[in-house]
Amino acid sequence: MVYLPSHFTETREDVLLDHIDQHDFALLVTSGGGLIASQVPFLTEHRHEKLYLLGHLARPNPQAAELDGVEVMVIFPGPHAYISPGWYAAGPAVPTWNYATVHAYGEARVIADRDWLAGLLRRLSDRHESRETTPWQMQDLPEAFLSGMLGGIVGFEIAVSRLEGKFKLSQNRPAIDRPRIIAALEARDDADSHGVARLMKEREKG
Repeated sequence: MVYLPSHFTETREDVLLDHIDQHDFALLVTSGGGLIASQVPFLTEHRHEKLYLLGHLARPNPQAAELDGVEVMVIFPGPHAYISPGWYAAGPAVPTWNYATVHAYGEARVIADRDWLAGLLRRLSDRHESRETTPWQMQDLPEAFLSGMLGGIVGFEIAVSRLEGKFKLSQNRPAIDRPRIIAALEARDDADSHGVARLMKEREKG
């Protein structure tokens, strides 16, 4: 589990699911034969009011061999940014870090069906190719080549039993500080700082 002080805890399902959708390249963690972590592009699926995470691993990855029937954790990290105490209206204070993350827990199940696996890869590539001016299509691959590629990976799904969201966005600071922090973050030139500023502005409106 993640350390969740009450003022940083996010429980709204729509916020957690939107975060997962936006930050779908996540860290799959298992502990069966020692801790193993793999970066995985995930798809989400809702069936019978339950959330599933769908993904795949390279077959030689040792994590693939210990995945079936075990509880796993998936970490969906979002934007993060260093926060300078010089931005506060008054001190004393120390530096900190603002960030957003969602942790998903549940039992994994390996799926051996090659048609299911091909469908997963097609949906995954279609999702990310949609922003390209000339989208690549998996169905254009030679059948023998595609078959070989499918043989080299293992598909799985995770039935999510619990979501935990931690959105540490200066909620513990005096109200006068938060607009100052947002302005300082927006003055930077990196996407993570801008992402944290956007999340903070959304909280201030809400």
